[in-house]
Amino acid sequence: MGVLTHSEGVSQVTESATQTFRAARDFLLQHREDYQTTYQGFRWPELGEFNWALDWFDAVAARLAEERDDRPALWVVEEDGTETKVSYPQMSVRSNRVANWLRAQGVSRGDRILLMLGNQVELWETILAAMKLGAVIIPATTLLQRDDLVDRIERGHVRHVVARSADAGKFADVPGDYTRIAVGEAVDGWLGYADAHAQANARALPGDFAPDGLTRASDTMLLYFTSGTTAQPKLVEHTHASYPVGHLSTMYWIGIKPGDVHLNISSPGWAKHAWSNVFAPWNAEATVLIINYARFTAGPLLDQLIRCEVDTFCAPPTVWRMLIQEDLAQWPVRVRECVAAGEPLNPEVIEQVQRAWGITIRDGYGQTETTAQIGNTPGQPVTLGSMGRPLPGYTVELIDPVADKPADEGEICLDLSPRPLGLMTGYRDDPGRTGEAMRGGFYHTGDVAQRDAEGYITYVGRTDDVFKASDYRISPFELESVLLEHEAVAEAAVVPSPDPIRLAVPKAYITLAGGTEPGKETALAILRHAREHLAPYKRVRRIEFAELPKTISGKIRRVELRGRENELHGVGADTTVRNPNEYWEEDFVDLKA
Repeated sequence: MGVLTHSEGVSQVTESATQTFRAARDFLLQHREDYQTTYQGFRWPELGEFNWALDWFDAVAARLAEERDDRPALWVVEEDGTETKVSYPQMSVRSNRVANWLRAQGVSRGDRILLMLGNQVELWETILAAMKLGAVIIPATTLLQRDDLVDRIERGHVRHVVARSADAGKFADVPGDYTRIAVGEAVDGWLGYADAHAQANARALPGDFAPDGLTRASDTMLLYFTSGTTAQPKLVEHTHASYPVGHLSTMYWIGIKPGDVHLNISSPGWAKHAWSNVFAPWNAEATVLIINYARFTAGPLLDQLIRCEVDTFCAPPTVWRMLIQEDLAQWPVRVRECVAAGEPLNPEVIEQVQRAWGITIRDGYGQTETTAQIGNTPGQPVTLGSMGRPLPGYTVELIDPVADKPADEGEICLDLSPRPLGLMTGYRDDPGRTGEAMRGGFYHTGDVAQRDAEGYITYVGRTDDVFKASDYRISPFELESVLLEHEAVAEAAVVPSPDPIRLAVPKAYITLAGGTEPGKETALAILRHAREHLAPYKRVRRIEFAELPKTISGKIRRVELRGRENELHGVGADTTVRNPNEYWEEDFVDLKA
């Protein structure tokens, strides 16, 4: 019961779950440009047993195979022009083979798999295979370094690692009794992923898979490590319902339709990749398009938008700001829907794209802890600078933190009565932090916003000190902890420093230890230290030697430092000007990115 195999067909349980999911999805598709009808009429599907990979993806694949529809589920375009297309039926068979092979290597239901791959076909195969097995996926960016991996292996209770051969060396001194699986060239001491397709499984026909039991929709499926306000990242727990099914809201916001070619600019390991490169497009039966370039370049990306006939396009504001440096009118794209998420979208970017392409970029909002909560939806008026209105399935309140009641400006909170399906279970192994986030009948996002008379919500800022840099969330405490390991650093406070391209970059205000003189040589030594001990997206890019402002109780006033940065380096500031004792990466030839 509750399984999908080629030999046995679909059970009544699976048929019911698949039909329930499809009905909810079809409602959103049928009313995609009618916000009021959709918001008022949508209900999350109620699912008992449900495995999205088996009960949805494989069901879609089987139907498309019968219809001889070979639309790609995945289309990967490499930098050298080579490309790979994998249809829905092919992806179903490939992921079945991987699931059978992983099972033979000891992967079982509930086991945790650290998945550290780039944008390659094996990533999507393994995601589906792990879901079919009932294993728990811990996505990891390939940018992680040893200390990050030690933390994830230990706190994630990782039993298996699937990583690129090129990254295998990072695990050389990462302790733990975990299976090592290398994707790519052979690595001594590691199993070869290629064997999943080279060897036939003796217990099942090639391409066929039989699960070992039912998957409950409430079973854990994903664990995301995400930056917080402490040195240890939070561990966000999602289920077989909260992300696969919850991303119906994301599909609706983007405006993806069956048969679309959908392009999203995102790196594996981050929640947005699962949002827009897995669940939202495959919920819609669309094609996931990957432009797999080592370094982002606007011109070649725009060429591919035209060549691949992209229908829907999602990119973070950092990418949009780079794109408008080009004469967009020279690229007559056929894109129907353009969206942005990850940080507030500048109104001038929206206006420039509108003038060039006649398309309005629609902003949206969500978190690793949720699917898309708020968005400017297809066919609706867009208020420049606004994130839009609550999406179907979410009741959003702005809670005044002082009065502790709804207001026109306050913390973005989700009403838990009823609980939205796209919300995380909680922070794994941290009941205190979970209780704090879920207090008072609301999930508290930690973000502050304003709501206008028409119900449109505009982002204001964070309630804590976490900030975005190039679309990555940065925890000041984590960076400060690394800086304090350097013998020259007595105290440090990291704040966002405005940057015209990245929106912001990490800047450290540093009080030096006694006997150390401020200067270029000291700055270079500290920047090198940070570069060696932090992943590239986290590294400190600016330093200023100064006494740190503090409260009477001795707490550092980061709010004062943030205000100073906005005043000195914000919009309209001369980027060539440095404060006394201020040093930027750009000042050092051997540190330039």
